Amino acid sequence: MSAPTQTPPHPATRSGADSRLPWWALALPALLFTALLVLILNPSDAHAATGDPVVTHLFERLRQLTAR
Repeated sequence: MSAPTQTPPHPATRSGADSRLPWWALALPALLFTALLVLILNPSDAHAATGDPVVTHLFERLRQLTAR
């Protein structure tokens, strides 16, 4: 005799407000894309950060240690 098999229930469908994206899921990527586009179009606004030489030496030492 064969035993009856049970089929798993269908997953609940999401409807209404649960299926919509939050506002920031579209706003943040659009804002970042716009900021990067502005920097590409006007590179004179993208200034290099001038830091303390101690920090520069620290990063250089870390780079050398990780390269070994």
